[in-house]
Amino acid sequence: MSTRDRVTVALMVLIPTAVVAALVWLPAIATVVMSFFDWDGFGPFTEAKFVGTRWYTEAATIYPAFWPAIQHNVIWLLVLFFIATPIGLLLAVLLDREASHTKFYQTALYLPVVLSMALIGFIWQLMFSRDQGLFNLLLGTTIDWYGDPNINLWSALIATSWRHVGYVMLLYLAGLKGVDLALKEAARIDGASEVQTFFHVVFPVMFPINVVVLVITFIDSLRAFDLVWVINRGRNGLELLATEVTRNIVGEAQRIGFGSALATIMLVISTVFIIIYLRIVMKEDR
Repeated sequence: MSTRDRVTVALMVLIPTAVVAALVWLPAIATVVMSFFDWDGFGPFTEAKFVGTRWYTEAATIYPAFWPAIQHNVIWLLVLFFIATPIGLLLAVLLDREASHTKFYQTALYLPVVLSMALIGFIWQLMFSRDQGLFNLLLGTTIDWYGDPNINLWSALIATSWRHVGYVMLLYLAGLKGVDLALKEAARIDGASEVQTFFHVVFPVMFPINVVVLVITFIDSLRAFDLVWVINRGRNGLELLATEVTRNIVGEAQRIGFGSALATIMLVISTVFIIIYLRIVMKEDR
């Protein structure tokens, strides 16, 4: 390569690396470091007091919202994985049949994906409104879907599943389009039914897609924030780890160290699943 080509390649590598380091890695490292200090966020960090693992201990023992937030994040994950994801897969299988108006259904189901979670929260607030909402109008009730702490988590999960289904449908639809038709034909010749062909031939072939969907579902459930923050700022039955991090770092309390400890816990949990994903992908490549 010429000198100009080498400079171009170097810039193509260094500039994205610098951006990722500045916007991702350095803030992540700073978050981990600050989780061991007591700092109000206003004075110089050199005056911060080292407290060791105090914030982690307080989060697990005396912070009232920590364990409810963990529980809600787990419920969020289970609903997305065992309910929303199978629905998305089913829709992808149905749309893969190339029935009439398939493009229309694809567009309609994927439309929520292009909307922000905050906007989805506002849309479903209209649906769940106690006085003028569509659900109460159809059911003839006056249920406070977002205000009742016994049901508001499930109401929020309906809203987030509406978006998640479209995303999963798109991923699986792309995976189904890439399956070799010869495999399906061979299964039919061997006498396999359509259901047997899918679960024993098609679904295993889409293993990389399955792993991607699993990781995305886990990450989405862990970083869930926008929707519940729009509803009630993550209070009254909608506590999540992400909302507690935000409340402690940018809220009135300004507990930078404590909020950083909660963020570090989220980072560690996410890293475990990302490492598992990378190991599976690298193993498949080999």
